Amino acid sequence: MRPAKGRKGADAGPRAWQRMLSGRRLDLLDPSPFDIEIEDIAHGLARVARWNGQTSGEQAFSVAQHSLIVEDVVAHLSPGIEARWRLCALLHDGPEYVIGDMISPFKAALGLDYRKFEARLEAAIHLRFGLPPHPPTEIAALIKRADRISAYFEAIQLAGFEEREAVQIFGAPPQEITVSTHPFSAVAAEARFLQRFATLAEATGFTSPTLAFSSE
Repeated sequence: MRPAKGRKGADAGPRAWQRMLSGRRLDLLDPSPFDIEIEDIAHGLARVARWNGQTSGEQAFSVAQHSLIVEDVVAHLSPGIEARWRLCALLHDGPEYVIGDMISPFKAALGLDYRKFEARLEAAIHLRFGLPPHPPTEIAALIKRADRISAYFEAIQLAGFEEREAVQIFGAPPQEITVSTHPFSAVAAEARFLQRFATLAEATGFTSPTLAFSSE
């Protein structure tokens, strides 16, 4: 594994990297799997609010908690699915630890360049944890379905949508699936995300190497 870039390289030209709490410097234009740590992802996603923070309750509903729900819904939709695809589901919004959670209408307004940027980050995250750069089409469609099911429940339970409106936008969920979206604290969401990652990573046979680097 390569070390993080030193200060001299990081200061050459306009800054296009973000420093993470782990000390990693992630190049936003050319993200490398070597500069990605699950602790940074969990910490970031637990502090990124879904729905631009426009949800009820004392605490924001985080992307980390949403990701846990999506992974669980995937397992309900496809019993017996391989652990690696459940891990893909858990990490489906992984790029948002860097770029935040942009609502779908804004993503559409930004266009293809944003999608390419998001796809590069997804590929780097997946490769870091022993997954294919992008999931197969049928797995991506399954995760997207679970994502919309979670969004439906979030919409009516937290974001002020009427059920009819949520059905029009996200589709009706299967009757046998129910989801509770009571928001966790950021600390709890981060811990549960890391715990679930560890369980799924072990099931896939992924062992994280020790990545030595300098934070200078």
